[in-house]
Amino acid sequence: MTTGTGRPETAGSVADAVKGNWVDQLAPEWTRPYLRLSRADRPIGTWLLLLPCWWAVLLAANTTGFRLFDLWLIAGGGAGAWLMRGAGCTWNDITDRDIDDKVARTRSRPIPSGQVSVRQAAAWMCLQALIAFGILLTFNPLAIGLGIASLGLVCIYPFAKRFTWWPQIFLGLAFNWGAILLWAAQTESLSWPPVLLYLAGIAWTIFYDTIYAHQDKEDDALIGVKSTALLFGDATPRILMAFMVASVLLMTAAIILAMAPTASVLALVIALGAPWAFGWHMTWQLRSLRIDDGERCLRLFRSNRDAGLLAALFLACALLV
Repeated sequence: MTTGTGRPETAGSVADAVKGNWVDQLAPEWTRPYLRLSRADRPIGTWLLLLPCWWAVLLAANTTGFRLFDLWLIAGGGAGAWLMRGAGCTWNDITDRDIDDKVARTRSRPIPSGQVSVRQAAAWMCLQALIAFGILLTFNPLAIGLGIASLGLVCIYPFAKRFTWWPQIFLGLAFNWGAILLWAAQTESLSWPPVLLYLAGIAWTIFYDTIYAHQDKEDDALIGVKSTALLFGDATPRILMAFMVASVLLMTAAIILAMAPTASVLALVIALGAPWAFGWHMTWQLRSLRIDDGERCLRLFRSNRDAGLLAALFLACALLV
């Protein structure tokens, strides 16, 4: 619900935040602009960053056996995802502050709406990143190095829409890095399964973020910002079907390569339910998609939490046999 100015009715709230979210309702008032910078009022991004991390831990555990330390990887991965998603979104808002002011959905964000200054936002970004680095230091050296390397992808992503029609690829490269990092943290090595899982996540990111980008396509076209939503146009459902198939097949290959040599047949069969349940959910999204209905696009985008959780559930169940 909005006021006559088009701004959200709750003071300072962001236009596409979840209605009645805890930030607007419960957080101390002075913290709200910073939590909004971190998208704490829009938790779907944290889920989408976290789920590839959980896939990697659970798939690796199916090859090595589940250990007590894996509980820390799951919990620490969750905290790290929240912090780094917050730092990344803060960086995105700093770099996009002039663009956000021209887009209806984003002009209510904390920087363009004047809730925080750029200097305050930069300080908040650094604080989140430092705490996340502290968590990273509890992992092994290979994982620490991979975590540091991911900063380059995080820094580049906000600029991608200025020079390529495929900014969703850069988002996928950054958002799914946890699949490689957490596999390394669990196994202290790298191999083909996490790489395939990483590629599956990138295809998934292109799928869900193209749906998301259809909300802004008219504003993006006016201000010269590029996206796969504009590139694909009316062909979006057909092209997204190809990325869905790619994601399912890559995840299937990752599971077979990781588990076939040592896992029981039953465990492998259960684990292979992950990509197919994942794919079923994406098929439902495509059948429901209306690219000119912004509210539906947002609902479908948010539903990808459930798609990723379905995959994680099957991988977790495989550990029980």
